[in-house]
Formats: sequence, structure tokens, C-alpha cells
Amino acid sequence: MNNKDLLYVIKPEQQTEEALRELLLQHPEIKFVSLMGVDFAGNDTDEKIPMKVFLEDMRSFLEGSAAQTDGSSVVLTGIATLNNARVDLVVDKSVNWFVDYNYEHFDAANGKMIGTLRIPCYLLHNGNFVDSRSILKNTLDYVESEIMELFKKHPVIPGLEHVNPAEIEKLVFTSATELEFWVKSPREDAPIEALSSSQMMQEQYWQRTRGNVRTALEQTVETLDLYGLEPEMGHKECGGVKGQIDAAGHMTHVMEQLEVDWKFASGVQTGDNELLARIIVKEVFRMNGLEVSFQAKPIPGVAGSGEHTHVGIAARMKNGKFVNLFSPKDMHKDFLSAIGYGALMGLLKNYEVTNPFISCTIDSLNRLKPGFEAPVCIVTSLGMSPENPSRNRTILAGLIRDLDNDKATRIEMRSPNPYTNTYIALAAFYLSCLDGIKACVESGKDLKALEKEISKKAGEPGFYLDTDRQYRTEDDVFEDFTAEERSKLFGEPPATVWENLCAFEKYPEKVGVLTQGGILKKEYIESFKQGALIRWKTELLTRLIPENYLAVVEMKKLHEPESCTDCDLALWHKIQALRTKLAKDSFEEKSLFTSIRKAIAAEDYDTASALKIEMAKAVEELKILYHDYKQNIID
Repeated sequence: MNNKDLLYVIKPEQQTEEALRELLLQHPEIKFVSLMGVDFAGNDTDEKIPMKVFLEDMRSFLEGSAAQTDGSSVVLTGIATLNNARVDLVVDKSVNWFVDYNYEHFDAANGKMIGTLRIPCYLLHNGNFVDSRSILKNTLDYVESEIMELFKKHPVIPGLEHVNPAEIEKLVFTSATELEFWVKSPREDAPIEALSSSQMMQEQYWQRTRGNVRTALEQTVETLDLYGLEPEMGHKECGGVKGQIDAAGHMTHVMEQLEVDWKFASGVQTGDNELLARIIVKEVFRMNGLEVSFQAKPIPGVAGSGEHTHVGIAARMKNGKFVNLFSPKDMHKDFLSAIGYGALMGLLKNYEVTNPFISCTIDSLNRLKPGFEAPVCIVTSLGMSPENPSRNRTILAGLIRDLDNDKATRIEMRSPNPYTNTYIALAAFYLSCLDGIKACVESGKDLKALEKEISKKAGEPGFYLDTDRQYRTEDDVFEDFTAEERSKLFGEPPATVWENLCAFEKYPEKVGVLTQGGILKKEYIESFKQGALIRWKTELLTRLIPENYLAVVEMKKLHEPESCTDCDLALWHKIQALRTKLAKDSFEEKSLFTSIRKAIAAEDYDTASALKIEMAKAVEELKILYHDYKQNIID
């Protein structure tokens, strides 16, 4: 499958018309070109163009005038409308282009897999770029110019006294994602009880993979390397149960959680690499007879899948050296530089309006629940001391430090999931960082004062952070605080997609942080919001309510009058009351399912959101009761 004679990557320096033509003629197995733009929901386009057409008019394609797409068919809600749908695809020649091979389709002439050259593009509508990739690119250009202006005004920044601003050639925005996913045998599901027990007993984390899971994981790591992503690790995660081997030696009853990591990149290349990695994982595991899910919470009651996203800022100096701008001059004395403290504070202070971009689906919020190593609070941890860079895995923004490697200092955002739009998430993260960096550098405070600011208690005023909030803890957020304490100290987390989207209206000053520079425009935020709202309503009406309805209907009475006990009767009475509350209407009172439908039809999303929470609690209680009821039936 991994043929080293194939062409996998075309680097920016190879993207001239002459070099491209020569490469593509040397590789006739590459028979198609796909122009890849990314909408606001993170969906990537895939327009298949025969290679002959591309070669005949290559100059027009590379200049962005030969291809367009239907913008009303992608998530650009309220921007590319039915009566104004044209969107031009503008080729991006600053990143790697990848060749996507079809493992089931071979060129009869040379026996090689048929390839499609995927060319990343920006989407241009009415003279404006309206895609996720351009938002990230332009955001980073803006953040770089603003930080360089700060250096001009403040040539000596606390913790970076060893950095001469005049010697900085360019800023580099280093970032990386960690891809978690579930893999299973087709049409097979392990019992929730077995999955939950295995997780509680820590039977799976970093265990040895076997059979076709092992083969697929090894092939995935090899393939990522062929594409130049420099894979660093593939391993088991905490979820799953042990598979079985049939008489033919094949693995069956596979249900495992895995993770694949690769080297950090910068800018839009980070998002492009992630899209490629997801394609590779899905295709390689499918070729091995396995299904892959990138859902944040595909299985209730057990670990969900995150995609921890790492954020850093470095300076490339004129002498070729790289300086991590988050690291202080003395790693043993201080946690961070002023720029590092500012970035971390900005991420935390403005997270309410970043959160909708991170968790904009029912699935994503299902993952963010206490007890599953997923963050529920806006809080960070620095470590016990600068000389003890400990890791707290219960917080939102983790500080990663290595005393022996100052280039490793970065911030790990633990809330994203595999379907988070990495491009817009990174844009929002870096805009939030910029807000805090400006505040900290312009405050004139030294590093100890900045450490005191981020470590302040709720009720203590700060020069930047909100008075009524606490932003740092070295304690276990889940075990050492009650739900009420968490909400009081760190803020109330949103329970529904609608609650999350309402942050854009609730915190206008924080929205202003995201719209600074005029790149992530208010109309783009509104478009993202409307697209997420449509998906939330659709999922509620066409998936969640019907699934819950089927679950209610399947909960039949099992006891017989002659053998039932008072326990059976009491449990069934509670079960029947919940079934009625959820699904059965009367003239006097409508069920929760009907009430949610009516609220959405009336565009009363506050009520629909509250009823959705009530429905979720009722369904969860019903499933527990029916489980106990079934366990008591012995006939």
C-alpha cells in the first residue's frame, strides 16, 4: 500500500507552472485535481477535475480564475445565498499540496493507485475571502504585525530581555493537534457496562494493539510519514474492551479508542495536516475491515475523543535561531515570559466567546462532562513551582514546560474535539492571546506581578482578569470542588449549543477581541452562529428526538402479575411516568418531545434549550430505571 515510487507531497517551492507540469507528467497515476476550500463548519470541498483539463489550463487554475463552486451548498450561512451563490476558488501556494490515493482503484498502465492532487484554496465571494483557511492566515498576519509593534514600543519585555527585537526576522505560530478516535468492528457494539468497567480499571490506556487494529495503526503511522507529517506516536487511549480472535485468526468484537500524534506545524498548515490525517486514518482502518468514528462522544458513559490543540509563538531570528516567546529567560525562576502570561490570560478571559467555535454540536458538549478527563471549567494550572512543571489534566488550558528545553513551552487547549474547526479555533485562540499579550506588556508589570494576576482568587481585583473569577488551580477540578463551587469560581459552563451560542450576545466586549483587525468579522461570526443553530435544530428534530422516542417505545413491560414484586411495580410506575412525560401527549399537557418541536417551530430557542436539558435528564433517569427493572426480572 505504501509505494515509495508514488508522489505524496508537492511543496511550495515546487508549485511553479513549469515544475508542476514536469512532476505531474512524471506521475500519470495522478489523474485528478481537487480544489479544497474549507467552509465555516470545517467541511472541505472536493471538486474532481480531470488532470487533462488542469494541465491544459494550469495557469488559469493557479491564478484563481478557472474554478468556482456553489457557495450556497456549503456552510456560509447568510453570505453565499441561493441568489448570490458564486464562490471562486483561489489556490494557496504557501502550503504543502497532498496527493490522495484511492487504495481500491489502480492504473491499468502501471499498476499504481489512482491519485487525486488536493490543492488547498481560499474561497472568494463578492471580492471578500469567506473561508476558514483565509481567516486563520489573515489573523496570524495581523497578530504578527501587532506583536512586532509591541516590541517596537517596548524593546525590553519581562522574561525576554535576551531577545533583541531588531534581530527578529519573523514570528512563527507553532501549533499542533492530537487526534483521538474510536475504532470498532462493523455492525458490532460492546456493552456499555463492559466499556465502563474496562475504563474504570484502566485496562486499555497504552496497552498493546493486536490483529487488524495493530496493522491499521502501524500502516497509518507509516503513511503519515510518507506525507511528511513526521508522526511521533500512535497508541491506545483509555477507552475500549479487549477484542476476540475467531477461528480464522481474525479480530472480532473490536471496540477500542486510539490516538495518533504528529509533529507541530504553523499557520494553516496545521489545519491542512489534520484534514489529511483524518482521511488517512479513515481509509487505512476501513481497508483493514474496521470502522472509525471521530465523534466527540460516540458512546455515552465512557471516554469521549478530544483533539487537544497546542498553541505557541516563536521568533525566527536573522541569524537563523528560534526563540520561544513564551519561555522566560530563567526557566527555573519563572513559569512564563510576559508574552506567555499574556497569551494564557487572554485565552482564559475571552474563552466564553471562543467556546462556541470549539463546541458547537450536541455531541461535542456531551463530551465535556465531569469524570472523563475533559474540561468543564475555564481555568489553568501552571505547576507547583517553576522548577516542578507538573501536569494537571482536569483544567482547560494546560501549561506544558520542559526545564531542559525552552523551545517546548506551549499552551495545550484541552476542549477541542476531532470535529472542531481547527482553522477558526486557532484564529480565535491567537486573537484572544493577542488581547492578553497587549494587556500584560503594556501594564509594565514584572513577571512575579503577572504570576500574581493569573493566580488571584475570586473577588480580588486584577488589572486585566475579571474580579469575580478565579483562573488558576493546582487542585483536581472534578474531585476537589463541588459543581456549585466550580460554577461560582470558574463560571457556569453552557449546557446546550444554544446556551453556548448566546455568549456572542452576552459578552459584546469579548466579541470585540475576536473582531479586532477586521478579519473574523461580525457577519462571519453571525454566519457561523446561524449555521450552528441550523445544525442544532436539525439534530434535535431529526436525530435526537427520534432516537429517544425509539428508546422509550422499546422499554416494554416485562413482569407478569403472578411473579411480580412490589419492587417491580414501583419501578414500572416510575418508568411509565417518565415514558409519558417524554413521549405521550394529552389535551391538557404536551410531552417533552412535542414541546421541543413546538418551541423550535416558534423560534423560542431559550425554551427549546431548557426543554432539551430536561429531556436529557429524563432519558438518562429512564435508562437507569429500566436497567434496574430488567435486572430484577428472572423469568
